Amino acid sequence: MAEPSAATQSPSISSSSSGAEPSAPGGGGSPGACPALGAKSCGSSCADSFVSSSSSQPVSLFSTSQVHDLIFWRDVKKTGFVFGTTLIMLLSLAAFSVISVVSYLILALLSVTISFRVYKSVIQAVQKSEEGHPFKAYLDVDITLSSEAFHNYVNAAMVHINRALKLIIRLFLVEDLVDSLKLAVFMWLMTYVGAVFNGITLLILAELLIFSVPIVYEKYKTQIDHYVGIARDQTKSIVEKIQAKLPGIAKKKAE
Repeated sequence: MAEPSAATQSPSISSSSSGAEPSAPGGGGSPGACPALGAKSCGSSCADSFVSSSSSQPVSLFSTSQVHDLIFWRDVKKTGFVFGTTLIMLLSLAAFSVISVVSYLILALLSVTISFRVYKSVIQAVQKSEEGHPFKAYLDVDITLSSEAFHNYVNAAMVHINRALKLIIRLFLVEDLVDSLKLAVFMWLMTYVGAVFNGITLLILAELLIFSVPIVYEKYKTQIDHYVGIARDQTKSIVEKIQAKLPGIAKKKAE
């Protein structure tokens, strides 16, 4: 049987390209317009775009750049707010119990929100306005965590947990004698630190260092790197001397 000629097929081709395409679902734009590609026709590229956007990784709450800008005081107001609130909370935990601090924080927050809610209600009643709930914009925000995002966060955390477990097993089962001895010396030094400071005090000192050391290092980077290099070389030479005197280490290096 003879195949249909090109002239027979041309009407169907011309009819499909003459603007008879259905409009994109859910959109009121031009016929055949793709929301992901603008004025281009919606085809496999559009589907790939929607699949890639739906399967993308969740946006982290705090990105690396945001943390970097925070500890380097790029925005003084934002860093000052975070530093001040966390320092006040840690100082409160040092003076009071955790239950008292959490209770007072919740009471303070509720006092602010309830007072503002009552104030706006009174203003609306006096002015006879219909502005509605003052926190409606925040109440309508979707803060639900999808199962896909939850699994992605769990998988990311499991990578660090598994790495920590392997490190713990390697240190406590003495896979490397030098590393296990380093941990023992560090824990021995921490016993003296624990006798002077408690956990909350260490957290306060850690926060002070986090918000002060990076900015100081940024200003005096050259001088600090010079002295750190000298200390690193001396430490390396001492460790090499200790390794040379430990039994089994020299033999292992020779092999």
